[in-house]
Amino acid sequence: MSTRFTAKNVALVCCFAPLYAVFSFWSLFPVIGAMGKVITIAAVISPLMGIILGPSLGSVSVTLGGILGASLAQTGPFGPLSFIPGVAAAFCSGLLYEGERRASAILYSVLLLAFAFYPRTGPAWLHPYFVWLQLAGLALLISPLQSKAREFTRNQSNPLELSLGVGLISFTATLFSHIVGCIMFELIYWPIVFSEPDFWRPLWQTLTFVYPAERLIITLIATIIGAPLIRTLKAFGFEIGGK
Repeated sequence: MSTRFTAKNVALVCCFAPLYAVFSFWSLFPVIGAMGKVITIAAVISPLMGIILGPSLGSVSVTLGGILGASLAQTGPFGPLSFIPGVAAAFCSGLLYEGERRASAILYSVLLLAFAFYPRTGPAWLHPYFVWLQLAGLALLISPLQSKAREFTRNQSNPLELSLGVGLISFTATLFSHIVGCIMFELIYWPIVFSEPDFWRPLWQTLTFVYPAERLIITLIATIIGAPLIRTLKAFGFEIGGK
C-alpha cells in the first residue's frame, strides 16, 4: 500500500482533488436528522477514486478536494469534516482493489461494532434491525465473491465482469463510508440529545430502509460511471490502482 509521492502522483492528486470538490456541490440526497444538509454526488466519486488511484492517493485526493469544497460551501452534515466518509470510501475501495481484503474486513468490523454499540444511542440498544444491510456488506466482504470482484475489476476486457467488479467494490466501500458517517453523527449529536433516547430510536427506525436505497443508488451510479471510465483510462495506458 506504500505510495511514493512522485511528480506524477502529485499531478494526479492535483487533477482528482478539484474534481471531488466540484462534485461536492451537487446534491444527491437530503440527510434525515440534519435539516438543510445533503449527501452530494461526491459520495459516488470517492469509491471510484480509491479504485483508480489506490488507497493512499485516493484518500489524499478526497481529503484535499473535501477541504477545498468545504472552504467554498458547507452543505454536508458534518460541516468542514463532511469529506471524512468519502476518505473512508476511497481508502476501503483502494484496499479491496489491491487485494487487502483482510485489513478491510478488520476495519469494517471494528467500526461497525463501535457504531452499533455506541453508549445508549447505538442501534444495537434501540433498534438492532438498522444494521441489517451493513451486516450483509460484512458478509460480502469476507466472502470469496469479494475476491472475484477484484479479479473482475482488473479484467477490463469483459465489460460485464468489469461492471460487476466495480459495483461490488463500490457497494462495500459506500457501506463502509456510511458506518463512518454514522459514527460521526453519533459523536456530534450525542452530547446534544444524550438524555433523549426518543430522538434516536425513531431515527434508526426511519433510516432502516432509507439508507439501503441510498447506498444502492450510489453503487448503481458509481458502476455506470466507473466501469467505462476505468476501461477508457486503461486503454490510454493509465495504470489503475495508483501503481
